[in-house]
This record gives sequence, structure tokens and C-alpha cells, in this order.
Amino acid sequence: MSQPFNDIQQIEMAIKAAQKMVGAATMSMDPDQLQTATQALEDAKRQLQSAKQHDLDSEFIDYSSTLIEKLEHQVDEAKH
Repeated sequence: MSQPFNDIQQIEMAIKAAQKMVGAATMSMDPDQLQTATQALEDAKRQLQSAKQHDLDSEFIDYSSTLIEKLEHQVDEAKH
């Protein structure tokens, strides 16, 4: 397996984990869960930024970035 493929898998898994955490946190409105979801999103963003070094498919990068932004907005709305 090549490094870029592994990066894509890692990013997808990080985003899926963040999606689940955001969903649970916004349903419960629990401050601790919202913080955990925020951290999961930060981790996914960090992985995405790191993977950009490997010239990944721009569509994948754009899609992932947009999805993370939407999830961040969802958490921000729940916090306020």
C-alpha cells in the first residue's frame, strides 16, 4: 500500500469518528461530549493538513474540508 492511500483511510476514519461524536454530542448537549467532539474534529483537521503534503486528490481534500467545516459549525451552534 502506498502512503497516500493510508493517509486517505486515516482521514476517512477520523472524520467518521468525529461525525459520530458530533452527532452524539449535539443530541445530548452535554458540555463534555461537545468538547470531545471538538477535539475529534481538531484531530481530523490536523490529519487532513498533514496529508496535504502527499498531493492527495483535490476533490477528496475539498470534500473532507467541507465536511469538517460543517461539523464544526454544528458543534459551534450546539455550544451557543
